[in-house]
Amino acid sequence: MSAFEKTKIKRDMLEHDSVRQAVERSGHRGIMISEEDLLTSLKSTLQKKPRNQSIWVFGYGSLIWNPMLEYVEKRPARIRGYHRGFYCWSRINRGSPETPGLVLALDRGGSCRGLAYQLSPDSIEKELLILWRREMLGKVYVPKWVRAETTEGYVDAITFVIDRSTAAYTGKLDDDRIVSIAIKASGHYGSCSDYLIETAKSLKFENIQDRKIFQLADKLLTRKRHFPDTSNEPTDKE
Repeated sequence: MSAFEKTKIKRDMLEHDSVRQAVERSGHRGIMISEEDLLTSLKSTLQKKPRNQSIWVFGYGSLIWNPMLEYVEKRPARIRGYHRGFYCWSRINRGSPETPGLVLALDRGGSCRGLAYQLSPDSIEKELLILWRREMLGKVYVPKWVRAETTEGYVDAITFVIDRSTAAYTGKLDDDRIVSIAIKASGHYGSCSDYLIETAKSLKFENIQDRKIFQLADKLLTRKRHFPDTSNEPTDKE
């Protein structure tokens, strides 16, 4: 099995809510939102949907290389007012409560290029429940409707912005610390280092330029070559 396959969360894990069950078994239920709150969040977001519009989802991280959504169209897209960065402690997906990892989040300012996925009207409820179980399990993100610019015009899309009021928000971290954290952490979705590397690969494949992500991936791969046994790599603590 390739490293990519090992780091890919599978759709059926979310269909059966097995990630939540695994976190509960580990004794860390408190870091998750309840299923009731998750469903309330989804319902509230749909109530804010612009009228007579299709449902689109804007992906800027792992949704680019592992969308898992059943969609009818995919377009390159750009949103303004938010930018992509490693602003989110991950204690479920790419880390643990004991050794938090990092995942990407949108934070205020700038712009962000990614992909927009149009969902089929016949499967919106099912697809969004899977998406919410993936992105909204922890107390991390705020779902937002954003205007995404595509080559075929603007679409209204759902995306996920970091909640600055939670303990998940890292603030600005320097590159060396991000790499030190990524090289150590692993969670229910796989390792933090694989997450960073696959994101950089997918951005290049989709011709989405992000110099910061590319620099971080290069630093991480260089560090791995120097410290093939990560137990000898300098430890970073939150």
